[in-house]
Amino acid sequence: MKKTLLKTMILALSAALIITGCSADKSDKENTAVVQQKVEDTSEQIIKAADLSKNVQKAKDRKDTFVAAISAPGGVFLPYFYDNGWDGNATTPIFSSLVGLDKNGKPIPDLAEKWDISQDQLTYTFHLRKDLKFGDGSPLTADDVAFTLTLLHDPAYSGDIDISLASVKGGEDYKKGSATSISGIKVVDPQTIEITTEKVNAQSLTLLGVQVLSKAYYGKDYKKGQLDYLKALYPAPLGAGPYKFDKYVPGQEIRYTANEYYYGGKPSVEHLIYKVTAKDTKLQLFQTGETDYDGFTADEDTVDQLKNLGFANIRIATANTYGFLYVNNKKPYLKDTLVRQALIYGLDRQKYVDVTYKGYGQVANVPASPVLWSYSEDGVNKYAFDTEKAKSLLDQAGWKVGSDGIREKDGQKLKINYLARSKDDELIPIAKENYKAIGVDFNAEIMDFNALVAKLKKGDYDLAAVSTSMLGDPNDAVGEFLSTSQANLSGYSNPKVDKLILDGLATTDVEKRKSIYKELYKEFSNDPPIILLNYRKSISGYNGRIEDLNIDNFNGIGATLSKVKIKQ
Repeated sequence: MKKTLLKTMILALSAALIITGCSADKSDKENTAVVQQKVEDTSEQIIKAADLSKNVQKAKDRKDTFVAAISAPGGVFLPYFYDNGWDGNATTPIFSSLVGLDKNGKPIPDLAEKWDISQDQLTYTFHLRKDLKFGDGSPLTADDVAFTLTLLHDPAYSGDIDISLASVKGGEDYKKGSATSISGIKVVDPQTIEITTEKVNAQSLTLLGVQVLSKAYYGKDYKKGQLDYLKALYPAPLGAGPYKFDKYVPGQEIRYTANEYYYGGKPSVEHLIYKVTAKDTKLQLFQTGETDYDGFTADEDTVDQLKNLGFANIRIATANTYGFLYVNNKKPYLKDTLVRQALIYGLDRQKYVDVTYKGYGQVANVPASPVLWSYSEDGVNKYAFDTEKAKSLLDQAGWKVGSDGIREKDGQKLKINYLARSKDDELIPIAKENYKAIGVDFNAEIMDFNALVAKLKKGDYDLAAVSTSMLGDPNDAVGEFLSTSQANLSGYSNPKVDKLILDGLATTDVEKRKSIYKELYKEFSNDPPIILLNYRKSISGYNGRIEDLNIDNFNGIGATLSKVKIKQ
């Protein structure tokens, strides 16, 4: 699965995040189990449909179409170029990668049937499957892989895949110099490509194992330094995934048809629809058979409602994500570590988790999900809610309480603008009350998701609520806080953090990486770039007539779409 740093971060706080994916194996856990509400328990519980005779007619009449939910696509259906993570979900069925991930997050073959890594871990040779084709029937070869990697090195590329981390030989010369090609990319033959790098990087295999773009389609008008021509192709994607794009109806749905040229064989379900659903309509649409799959609010009432339907399969698992608040470190009043610490101490995060997740979540203290191998809270400051501590830190930072109760410094009031997607955001009343108590004027600005993304990109915010998508590697969650990262939206800079992030990538030894990330989490705790909010359980439901739909913490459902069947 190809995760970009920005797209990893800019996603709504929603269980429907589990749509994204690359590949997965069928789970053999089909036992009914009592919900374990502690998030540290990363086991998966599957509750099977109890009575399919209760299935609604609208769903039963849908013989050749699978309808999955999506929240807020923006219409940019080209990997590496979208700003909205839901567009990443929308591209998943269309584009396949050289390298995927299995249900445990380990790399597995996708378009590449195998790969070789040199003894010094600097040269990667990918061997493509035979007779690969794009959705229009044109051949997919090593030239297409070379084109895709070249595009990501283009000086005009401003998206959020930081391919420079892979340190491809000649990559920087191409991006910043006069080179007309990248010396480290060598097409050996139509099925073989060799990529030479200059530094060991734990993520190089997946960074280089890209979602492949057609050179004939996306590269016919390519000129170095000029990528605006691609915008005309955003709404007309062409890939080599299990499904082909059909049409997009903004605000309603995205339609796909089965790809007869897919290397794994044409999917048995002819039509796929991603239907746009909102938080307050999700359950109703599922109950009435409008959708076959969706993610739902994690609470006991929702689980009971889904169980009572009879026709719903239910999956409950710890989400491989975490929720947090972006803090704009570029703002002078938020650049101060003491102020950021005060904003964490001064926010009752436990109350937020209790209100929002009703026993299906817990306060997050490190930027990693509990299912990641790097997860450790050893030695970190857990910032227990402490109004007096928050006040003391603001005093130390020079922010004194004014006559109106709002703190000020050098004639400026301490006002915080929070970007929110919904007036029903549970954080708003809690933060408003908590921050008023420490002398901070907190104001929420409600907007749609795409407007929120635009403001984040421009740096026009103080705080903004977001969540990661599924994390494949510890660096997926922390890489953007590298001061030199082009995806560094928060403006955070800390030399010690920079070193630890790079050290975490510079070895493939998992035990060494664990030690490095433990130190990194401690440093993040001392100098927090963001306000960590929560880990959560995710609840997904899918119609019992849908077979071979397999969900896991690293891939969601996207990779198994080609295997889904509908019970007739």
